Amino acid sequence: MSIAAVGAPGSPRRYLHSLWLLSARDLKVRYATSALGYLWSILDPLVMSAIYWFVFTQVFQRTVGHEPYIVFLITALLPWVWFNSSVSDFTRAFSKDARLVRSTAIPRSIWVNRIVLSKGIEFLCSLPVLALFVVIAAFSEHPVHLNWGLLWVPVAILLQTVLLVGLGLLVAPLCVLWTDLERTTKLILRALFYASPVIYGVEDLPGAFETIAAFNPLSGIFALYRVGFFAEEWDPWVIGIGAIMSFLFLALGIFCFRRLERPVLKEL
Repeated sequence: MSIAAVGAPGSPRRYLHSLWLLSARDLKVRYATSALGYLWSILDPLVMSAIYWFVFTQVFQRTVGHEPYIVFLITALLPWVWFNSSVSDFTRAFSKDARLVRSTAIPRSIWVNRIVLSKGIEFLCSLPVLALFVVIAAFSEHPVHLNWGLLWVPVAILLQTVLLVGLGLLVAPLCVLWTDLERTTKLILRALFYASPVIYGVEDLPGAFETIAAFNPLSGIFALYRVGFFAEEWDPWVIGIGAIMSFLFLALGIFCFRRLERPVLKEL
């Protein structure tokens, strides 16, 4: 392949080409030995959604969320799976391919961004699960009323990408320098699931907790995913704070990554 086709060394075109190759490699490796392949992108969130739907509609008397609850749940659960799997992989972003990280001349940030991209593709591939339940709900007593808010879904994807890149540039180098952070990150993710509006909405939180939840960037991002199905989810305060926090994490990630890149290479 010619240099003209992929761009000159160090150019954005060459970076994007390398990013795509590494992300495609990750997806091929992940599904090459699996009999179900792509279906795992659907089965995982589908099973999680079914469990939470059963618990909160058939076992407990639910007082949070909107009807149909299964659609309300999936609209946040699918992006949560993207977030959770990406952050989990950030903890091994450099150590997993230490030899390539040390020997290649491409910017080291690509080892973070390839995770965001490959997991993001899996997220997009899981969206048929949401579409399926929207169609099923159309024949129930609580149909989904689609609205103009669907136009905000690409913005939600962009903000989540910004947030994940920032977190990746922060988490990946720190986990190389302090290996205990890998386990700590897993514990934080478990707590963050319940601290984020996945099984409930921000408006369901009592008193000051609603204000505090707005500073969780996932609150605004999930609201943008949901507003096309539930117009009540539109909250400019929560969404605005979520956008600001996402870009703040990106700025913090870039700053820390530049400071820690050299110590990380020495540690690897």
